[in-house]
Amino acid sequence: MAKVLVVDDEPSIREFIVVTLRNHGFQTLSAMNGAEGLKLAKAQYPDLILCDVRMDLMGGYEMLSLIREDPLTQSIPFILITAMQGRTGMRQGMELGADDYITKPFTAPELLAAVNGRLQKYYTVLERAEQRLTELRSQLSTSLPHELRTPLNGIMGYADIMRKQFAELEPLEVAQMSERIYKNATRLHRLIENFLIYAQLEILQTDREKIIGLTRHRVEDVAKVIDTIARKKTYEAARSNDLDLRLTNANLAISADYFAKIFEELFDNALHFSKKGTPIRVHSKTNGTNFVIAVSDEGRGMNPEQIRDIGAYRQFDRKIYEQQGSGLGLVVSKSLVEVHGGTFLIESEYGKYTTITVTFPLAPTNAEPS
Repeated sequence: MAKVLVVDDEPSIREFIVVTLRNHGFQTLSAMNGAEGLKLAKAQYPDLILCDVRMDLMGGYEMLSLIREDPLTQSIPFILITAMQGRTGMRQGMELGADDYITKPFTAPELLAAVNGRLQKYYTVLERAEQRLTELRSQLSTSLPHELRTPLNGIMGYADIMRKQFAELEPLEVAQMSERIYKNATRLHRLIENFLIYAQLEILQTDREKIIGLTRHRVEDVAKVIDTIARKKTYEAARSNDLDLRLTNANLAISADYFAKIFEELFDNALHFSKKGTPIRVHSKTNGTNFVIAVSDEGRGMNPEQIRDIGAYRQFDRKIYEQQGSGLGLVVSKSLVEVHGGTFLIESEYGKYTTITVTFPLAPTNAEPS
């Protein structure tokens, strides 16, 4: 049974709406002004709010604005009730986040049509979110075991040789096997990390409060994070001479760990899919209220279809190229960027180059780092 909050300072109209809705199976709450309605909304979390525009103490526009500012109530469908016939008031309500409006006078069928229509759209959104979670569970159950098995087999295989043949092995052989165990364990750790982040992000799509909570974190020395990761990875790959860094610092509304994860995946993509001796460019700048970072390589590249089809667990040209990992790296990065209010753009020409440009909103200058 859907719960509807009715807010109107005219007793006759409020009673008409309440009785009509109750007679058609709705649970109702009622308030005589926006201030009272706001308290009820935060205490009861209705499935939908019907609110008059013009009221004493607090009008509909002010209540709507405060409802949309609170992470716990901002997703509640909100229908404005107005006597204004012009488009100005309607446009103002829509800009504040109203989902629909009803113009006075209205009939019971018109009221029910508006309420049922808006609730149906709301429930459709919830159903789609549940479908995404169901798909995620299916993907994890089929892909996770396969992706984890490869590095795990490497760890177990080398460990088994060392366990059974330790007396026959030379110190150099032990060192080489230990290094391979370490690399496979590192790969396994990264796979698990990517799967966990991906799962968390999918679940977060239905939790606006937690999404907003993510942006309360701060990373101040962005240039240092980029510089450290890029130099370490090119050194390990014996490609220090290929690195072209041109960095600008910024303060971003994202945790240092998540920003490092995003950049690590972008840089690894450029490192793995380009050849030694070709440049890897990492350029960043501030642009108005945004921070922009571009990672470019002159490697394999992607065609338009591949860019369009980037998704979880997808790996391109696996029969042609050796490609390890779950294919989640770019997907996790893209999702992390977007959930923090940024944009993620891939420009590429197959066999020539790839440039991934990420844009983040700059954190407010008076924000405290965390």
